[in-house]
Amino acid sequence: MQEFLAQNKILDGEVQSAAKEPVEGKAVLALLEGMDELFVAQGKKVLHFDLQTKRPTDDELLGLLLGRSGKLRAPALRRGGRLIVGYNQELLPTTLA
Repeated sequence: MQEFLAQNKILDGEVQSAAKEPVEGKAVLALLEGMDELFVAQGKKVLHFDLQTKRPTDDELLGLLLGRSGKLRAPALRRGGRLIVGYNQELLPTTLA
């Protein structure tokens, strides 16, 4: 992930260590404040949600955003009005542009 960000000169922003400062449980829902879109990578599959017109329920969002440990899945990036959760190499160039 760091390599992708450096190669594409996406260096601004705040980096928070998921190991040192995990976001757990319902606290992940606060990350959606001010977000228009949510992208969730699940292996090769990418789910896209327009949070302004059809926001999933909180329970559905928790299922998408939390890993088995009950913590926010990594990596998670906020850029503009987009929240991107999970890693998918094809997803990043289109959502971070």
